[in-house]
Amino acid sequence: MSVIAHVDHGKSTLTDSLIARAGIIAETSAGDMRFTDTRQDEKDRGITIKSTGVSLYYECDPSGADKERKPYLINLIDSPGHVDFSSEVTAALRVTDGALVVVDYVEGVCVQTETVLRQALAEKIRPVLMVNKVDRGLLELQSTGEDMYIQFNKVIENVNVIISSYEKSDEDIIAEGGRVHDNMGQLQIDPTHGTVAFGSGLHGWAFTLTKFARLYSEKFKIDMDKMMEKLWGDNFYDAPASKWKKTNMGDDGKPMERCFVKFIMDPIVKITTVIMNNNKERAFKMCASLGIELKQADKDELEGKALMKKIFQTWINAADALLEMIVLRLPSPKTAQKYRASYLYEGPVDDPSGTGIRECD
Repeated sequence: MSVIAHVDHGKSTLTDSLIARAGIIAETSAGDMRFTDTRQDEKDRGITIKSTGVSLYYECDPSGADKERKPYLINLIDSPGHVDFSSEVTAALRVTDGALVVVDYVEGVCVQTETVLRQALAEKIRPVLMVNKVDRGLLELQSTGEDMYIQFNKVIENVNVIISSYEKSDEDIIAEGGRVHDNMGQLQIDPTHGTVAFGSGLHGWAFTLTKFARLYSEKFKIDMDKMMEKLWGDNFYDAPASKWKKTNMGDDGKPMERCFVKFIMDPIVKITTVIMNNNKERAFKMCASLGIELKQADKDELEGKALMKKIFQTWINAADALLEMIVLRLPSPKTAQKYRASYLYEGPVDDPSGTGIRECD
């Protein structure tokens, strides 16, 4: 899989979390080290110039239930975002089955985001989205949960507009002389399908709706898929009347916050505010109620952003969210070759080589 984005939207910083989870670098240096920037000129300038590949081995249960851990080998390519090095992106995408598109929370979908995403879709690559640098919304812009929801929604819509121009129906494919099994299926990204993550690569935290849906589906005794849908869009929970609503007026006539804000963003915003105001006691109380366990040494030594990074890494680690998306939502080579073979191979689709490519043999 490839990581693609506009320049400076945080690809290499985000990749660090995955590399730390595979045990190649320490968790504490993830976000600052930019492991995939291997050349001296990349380190000096702080930008990626060459695509770098790294093989990562994980044993994890992507469903998050931690029942049985399966082994996964992910070949990850961190590509440059600068327009001058777009040939590197083209080369990386040819050998890719899935793409992680990274978008800056503040800047949104930029020119190069659009270019690389269009390239990926033209190469028949499935995308998933990571909205990065959410910490800027929390710390610099002091955004409320509702502001953040609106901005997230805008980014997702912009990405889906680009994708929709590439989605083909079976009829279109047949009209072009292709076969129906060349179809890639539904490509639009949707938080309720677990194809969007929100977080901060620099501080090493991210979440998909899946994590919170699992937590709240137990609490409310609701089916998890239903809970996923409740956590996005115009869904509101009236606690005094204990019922779900589509409008934001409670039975008592008071306005309510949407579920995404109330159940997900509010705890994140509150913890951040408490830590930044240096109210450690209150922060540790909140951690206890959320089931976040910290070592005593960390409690004593860390403060400010360092403490915030530690708490969020323990609670909603970026590697967990990204792994879940990569393993569950991006295709393995075996799946992807079926619809990419006719595109990758110029000879007859039915000859031995064509069949070999399609069956990943």
